[in-house]
Amino acid sequence: MDCLTVNVVTPDGLVYDHRATIVVAKTTDGEIGILPKHAPIIVPLAIDEVRVKRTDSDTHVDWIAVNGGIMEVRDDIISIIADSAERERDIDVSRAERAKQRAERMIEKAKENSNTDELRRATVALHRAINRINVSKHT
Repeated sequence: MDCLTVNVVTPDGLVYDHRATIVVAKTTDGEIGILPKHAPIIVPLAIDEVRVKRTDSDTHVDWIAVNGGIMEVRDDIISIIADSAERERDIDVSRAERAKQRAERMIEKAKENSNTDELRRATVALHRAINRINVSKHT
C-alpha cells in the first residue's frame, strides 16, 4: 500500500512523525489534500489545523494545530516546518482560553488607541488561540 511519511518540525524539535494515507492542510490559498505520489510542491501554510489520516486504522485521524509555516511534499514525504505546532492531545485548553481572552483585550485596546500594528499582532494571537481550542475538541 502506498503511504506518506509526515513530519512536523518546530524550532523546539520534532512534534509529529507518522505514516499516513492522506494529509489535509490549509494553505494561504485554501485547503489542499495530499495523497501518495503527489507532485513535489512547497506551499505556505495558514494558521489552521492539519488532518492526518493514519495508515494503522481506517478511522484514526490525528489533528495538529499549526501556526503558519511551510509544507514541502516530495517523494511521499510531507515535511511541515512551523513556528509552533501542537497535537490535539498536547494542547492545554485552559492556557489557550486565557490566551484567547488576552488577545481579545489587546484587540479592544488597540482599537481604542487606533494602533494598527498592535491590532494585527493581537488578531494573529487570537487566531492562534482559537485554532488551538478548535483542534483540542477533536480528542
